Amino acid sequence: MKAGRLNDETRQLMDLAREAGLPVVELEGARLADLAGAGEAAVQGALLEAGVLPELGGVGELLDALGGEPGSRRVVALDGVEDPQNVGALARVADAAGAGGLLLTRRRSPPLSPALVRASAGAIEWLPVARVTNLLRGLEELKSEGFWVVAADPDAEAELWEVPDRLLQGDLVVVLGAEGRGLRRSIRDAVDHPVRIPMRGRVASLNVASAGAVVLYDLLRRASPGPERAPDQSR
Repeated sequence: MKAGRLNDETRQLMDLAREAGLPVVELEGARLADLAGAGEAAVQGALLEAGVLPELGGVGELLDALGGEPGSRRVVALDGVEDPQNVGALARVADAAGAGGLLLTRRRSPPLSPALVRASAGAIEWLPVARVTNLLRGLEELKSEGFWVVAADPDAEAELWEVPDRLLQGDLVVVLGAEGRGLRRSIRDAVDHPVRIPMRGRVASLNVASAGAVVLYDLLRRASPGPERAPDQSR
């Protein structure tokens, strides 16, 4: 805790910590900031020392941890997104849009570091995270369990808005690739429904976290009760 005059909220937090058996230490603001690895202005009066965030061992454990009924489950899979700020932001969006889990690779993905946790606004502590050695095999395993794979791909023929609702229903994996490189060819070949986000301005693409937000919230919109928005057709 930051030493000095305490407000009611901080006192309540200290009382709860002591009730839970946690030691409470008051420190000067500069020392608190050093421990947090952030500027003093970014520390809001309290810091909790905690262990490493748990990660699931693979797709099987992720499936066990997913919430929601079969037919409405969402997983976000990242192909080579290495910036912890982007991964954290995507975790925040995934949780907010109702996704039940995050699938990362053991290589070319950042650890669940304090920087990533801050970028996620704490969402990563609620969102089950699984790591796999081979993303393609992970996607194939999810497909064998009834998931369809959707990917944001700037080279896709169909714009996101044009895809009929029926094609974007059921259990879905949303795959997002690294900025600049995009999806690897092997991953692109495993995608059932590639979609292109419409770009009407002068820039050619969105930040990967922004692209993820567009796709995930459009899926959420489609899953919500309402009139049919596009002609129906079979997969």
